[in-house]
Amino acid sequence: MSTEHHGLWSECFTTNHASTQRVINGKIVIVPSPGQSGPGKSASLQIYSCTQVDPSTGRGKLSQRAYLKNGRSQKRNGTKTTTYDLKFYVATDFGIPGALIIENQHKHKFFLQSATLHDQDKQATHFDCRSWVYPIKLTKTNRIFFSNTSYLPSQTPSALKDLRKQELTSLRGVGTGEHKEWDRIYDYDYYNDLGNPDQGPEHARPVLGGSANLPYPRRERTGRSKCKADPSTESRPEMINLDIYVPPDERFSPKKLSEFIGNSIRATVHFLIPEAKSLLNQDSSFQSFDEIRSLFSSNRSQKVEGWLTQKLQKLVPEQLFKRITHASKGDPMTFPEPQIIANNDLAWKEDEEFGRQMLAGINPTCIRSLEVFPPNGSSITLSHIENSLDGLTITQAMNQWRIYILDHHNYLMPFLSRINTKGICAYASRTLLFLRSDATLKPVAIELSLPGSSTDEVSSRVFLPAKEDIQGAVWQLAKAHVLANDSAYHQLVTHWLHTHAVVEPFIIATRRQLSVMHPIHCLLDPHFKDTMHINALARSILLNSGGILEKTLFPGEICMELSSKLYKEWRFDEQALPIDLLKRRLALEDPDNPTGCQVLFPDYPYGLDGLDIWSAIMTWVKDYCSIFYKDDESVKSDEEIQAWWKEIREVGHGDKCNETWWCEMNSCENLIQVLTTLIWITSALHASVNFGQYTYAGYPPNRPTLCRKFIPEEGTEEFGEFMIDPDKYYLKMLPERFEMTLGIALVEVLSQHTSDEMYLGERPSSDWTDKEEVLQKFEEFNKKLKEIEQTISERNRNSRLKNRWGPAKIPYKLLHPDTSNLQYRAGITGKGIPNSISI
Repeated sequence: MSTEHHGLWSECFTTNHASTQRVINGKIVIVPSPGQSGPGKSASLQIYSCTQVDPSTGRGKLSQRAYLKNGRSQKRNGTKTTTYDLKFYVATDFGIPGALIIENQHKHKFFLQSATLHDQDKQATHFDCRSWVYPIKLTKTNRIFFSNTSYLPSQTPSALKDLRKQELTSLRGVGTGEHKEWDRIYDYDYYNDLGNPDQGPEHARPVLGGSANLPYPRRERTGRSKCKADPSTESRPEMINLDIYVPPDERFSPKKLSEFIGNSIRATVHFLIPEAKSLLNQDSSFQSFDEIRSLFSSNRSQKVEGWLTQKLQKLVPEQLFKRITHASKGDPMTFPEPQIIANNDLAWKEDEEFGRQMLAGINPTCIRSLEVFPPNGSSITLSHIENSLDGLTITQAMNQWRIYILDHHNYLMPFLSRINTKGICAYASRTLLFLRSDATLKPVAIELSLPGSSTDEVSSRVFLPAKEDIQGAVWQLAKAHVLANDSAYHQLVTHWLHTHAVVEPFIIATRRQLSVMHPIHCLLDPHFKDTMHINALARSILLNSGGILEKTLFPGEICMELSSKLYKEWRFDEQALPIDLLKRRLALEDPDNPTGCQVLFPDYPYGLDGLDIWSAIMTWVKDYCSIFYKDDESVKSDEEIQAWWKEIREVGHGDKCNETWWCEMNSCENLIQVLTTLIWITSALHASVNFGQYTYAGYPPNRPTLCRKFIPEEGTEEFGEFMIDPDKYYLKMLPERFEMTLGIALVEVLSQHTSDEMYLGERPSSDWTDKEEVLQKFEEFNKKLKEIEQTISERNRNSRLKNRWGPAKIPYKLLHPDTSNLQYRAGITGKGIPNSISI
């Protein structure tokens, strides 16, 4: 609250000394729990002063109770809200409101959206609540909300200090017991809930986190009981569970949960049910590329047959089962044709498109400039590539930073013997590419490796580009194996680990250590929306033993072990985009550039657009922090920010607590760098690797998730089979029909924007802060994002920038902020940067 605001309130409450009471008018907006009655007068509220202390309690003076009565209901965008007008009676010397306490004696929970208090001169204090209020018979305690005024700990009004500390203490819990739906408790646990050994040893999975061998970020603790077969593993529900515990404030809104379930059912009914039915009568492989394309036809039956009904009923909860069977009785639904085949159905086979997607596809953070030729331990020799360098020698090409590598080799080799069972055929791969004068990438060699007969032996084959006949078909097989490697890395590491998993400890630490009154909590809050809930659903459906990722990705049962291995290489500081680009030698140091680097060549869409977004975020964070922190000492003396940073390093990412690359939280510069990196991960990085999944992976031949055949050797019977019909062999190498359609259904759901999404540069309420200077800087941030939109559109119109469209004619929009379009933005749009990792 500004000094001027304090003065106006103080004047108001000192003008009428003859009266023993004053009235503060309030407006409360709630959303009743869907299908249930609102609280009415069963809920009461009181307000605390933030300027006048009650000597008997040491807290701010407290108003009399006001009750929710005579509410006015309205429906907007499908959501019913009820507004109550209240009168709070306070002493004449009450001072300025700073906190709101609410007691819910009703039998149902409700969502408290906002509250606004007015004095007689209409001066307002806002409470941006956005939180569930559960019945007190369940919580055993009242709920408290603070106004939209931010204070560093040392600047907290004395009337609110005790309330600030008490609220933080309550959020930390006691570390024992199973958490219930209404518990607002934030605590840490290992990933010990992925297996279910009580169902049999084949469902046992190792605990991730807490060991040097299998390190991992921490997750939110649920406190469920342990498995009987393995006390180190947390028990799981017997069927698919959408109600796994997360604190109430982290849950999807009812509207979003309904959309999420609806999208999932829609994909399930459209893709899985017809394909499950086809397994009864057809070969497990698709017979032609046209047959795969028919998946996107609107003329497919969606009736749930009796045999499948019985199977589904055993797998899913009754409510979800009813929704599936109801959806299956409707009219056939049309799904969009994935963009990769919409304009040119053969573009995915082109070498140029293969290389372009490493720069502008859904996994653009892996490719790097090669520093040493040949790569250490590689079988690729100069003779393999010297005729593919457009007249340059290898020395010239290396000196010009024009040799690139997509490396999925060393980390995979130790796992291949365990992976290549049950019909899976996986190689470790290295792909070398040459940067041509038009900035397109030309693949020049692919090395595929398998373990040899002895421990240290490696068996490798090198494949070279070819266009025609059998050698061209062999080259397509080699690219498919590379893409299977890249698909698994993308899903398990780039997407899940490097965004979803690593951010969750930051969320937990923020809730536990930073008061909602803390300015950094206020800054970060929109960037944490829905992340813990989607992560919990992922553990329940995607990452678990027998889950979708184990069924669709080639590492199978060791998917999460592989993710754990690659967490060993993760560094928070290297998640900053400029540092990442410099490390991968895709940018040069440039002290004159605000980002500190310059993209190596201008046709790297992810790098160029990303640096624009990074720079805008950093400017906003710097402007914001400068309003609250005047010097380095103010950062060092902030007890909450110090506890926050310590807990992230020592607990949330505790398996990396001894790493020397963690910075010290001792300066404004370090704080700004940490916050910029965190906001970049939650917004732009996640958007760039998530929302293009249906575009590229919705057509599985473009990004297969596993291969069921190795590349046949010449002279073998299998090679003869391959020569007869290379396309049919290629299709038999891809995932089976059911797994392939399951993968399509997954990326269709993950690529959806929901209707309640909040995007970079947006806030759910205009009253999120009372500081005009903050609002002005936020408007400048929004204006900058609009300018970036225009810049990206201009780049996409530049015909010289071939990587922005490629043979598939897909404009690069994954980092297009889309702030100008304020209309309904749900669905598969391929653009827009949500504030948070919300899907």
